[in-house]
Amino acid sequence: MAADLILAIDQGTTSTRSILFDATGRPIATAQRELQQLYPADGWVEHDPEHIWADTLSTCEWVLERAGVPIARVAAIGITNQRETAIVWERASGRAIANAIVWQDRRTAPLCRELVADGLTETVAARTGLVIDAYFSATKVAWLLDNVPGARARAERGELAFGTVDCFLLWRLTGGEVHATDAANAARTMLFDIGRQDWDEELLERLGIPRSMLPEVKDNSGLFGTTDPAVLGAAIPVTGMAGDQQAATFGQACFEPGMLKSTYGTGCFALLNTGGRMVPSRNRLLTTVAYRLDGKTTYAIEGSIFIAGAAVQWVRDGLRAIGNAAESEALARDLPDTGGVYLVPAFTGLGAPYWDPDARAAILGLTRDSGLRHIVRAALESVCYQTADLMAAMKDDIEAADAGVLPETLRVDGGMVANDWVCQYLADILDCPVERPAVVETTALGAAFLAGLAIGLYPSQAFIAESWRADGRFTPQLDPSTRRRRLDGWAEAVGRVRTRGR
Repeated sequence: MAADLILAIDQGTTSTRSILFDATGRPIATAQRELQQLYPADGWVEHDPEHIWADTLSTCEWVLERAGVPIARVAAIGITNQRETAIVWERASGRAIANAIVWQDRRTAPLCRELVADGLTETVAARTGLVIDAYFSATKVAWLLDNVPGARARAERGELAFGTVDCFLLWRLTGGEVHATDAANAARTMLFDIGRQDWDEELLERLGIPRSMLPEVKDNSGLFGTTDPAVLGAAIPVTGMAGDQQAATFGQACFEPGMLKSTYGTGCFALLNTGGRMVPSRNRLLTTVAYRLDGKTTYAIEGSIFIAGAAVQWVRDGLRAIGNAAESEALARDLPDTGGVYLVPAFTGLGAPYWDPDARAAILGLTRDSGLRHIVRAALESVCYQTADLMAAMKDDIEAADAGVLPETLRVDGGMVANDWVCQYLADILDCPVERPAVVETTALGAAFLAGLAIGLYPSQAFIAESWRADGRFTPQLDPSTRRRRLDGWAEAVGRVRTRGR
């Protein structure tokens, strides 16, 4: 029986999915389980690693059952994951020493302020491409070593391993034989020198993290390891891994400098391909690894928005303004505008380009004529305005560095882009075309492409680029004066909630 399918594991912040893709990149079956969010203290967000692992196994089994195919048809596995989330586990047992600290978690903000006070801002930016923030993995690992009894001594004895979710799943899938990650996930730890493509000894020493805890860093496409037959019933090569946003970039076939994609899930993450050049940002965006193939690194500028789809979830669950997310499209269409209402969704602070962890959400511009429907539309608009902030910053960085092609089109994916109104408003506010792909599961698709590329099921990046198809294209229709007025109103609203750099 021919092994002609790729099993993509997509372990996200709010759910775990497994999707089977065929040799054309078409999804043929999906299985999904929601992941419980744990909030043990104000600003803390955790996941149970055992739940992550159990959900991964069950969705892999379910998707094969739903597709009605034997495990023998799976040629390879690709993994994509929520980035920056940190797990520390025992090498001997594979058990985590504590819950995973999720990327949204803010408990290490005081340690980040110490690093800034120590003068490490420029060092971190130059070596890792990142800003010092609790968002990244480094301070999470340090916190676990400092706060789990005995953890630091055990780490120094070589008994503990650290990894992001991809690394933890690979360890479990291979029966503890492989401790490895990929270059794109490593780039999100705030411990990895993206120029030298190696762990940074100075940052490790400053945070007290033994190098022995860290995984080997590999290309995004290639053999990571082979599954223990006892886990899934067969020995299957794991040949592709990437963090969710880098996987989506690959799934959107953004292979040329100047190509830009934005994913709209819990948060929003825009990546602009800059080719083989690391472009420093003067607008507090991130310089990061897009992917590494055959030892050659492709870089990107990234803008991270913490709250996108989560804003719609809040108006649904917090305000009970809508019964489900789909209702928001009809409400937005029924209004000519928000009547001057702006929602700044800084529920967990502001991400790029502001990086203000102490900012808090606000609804501004309310009048006696305002109602819940205006707030619902304002929540949708906020995602578009935040994307406009990122795109303006990216264009400025590219021009300042004389770094090549500016983005002319935005490729979008994620749950929110099923909403045609959001796609159209994005095009209107960005003043550029917006393209939605035919296969919207681009994160899992990217993991599948990386895995299939390594074994020859997908012959080349050119093949992948040619297979990309648009399901919808949205072009700007808003007049320039209205666009400018609404963006100015947004800038004023953001200024009202910021605690830094006003």
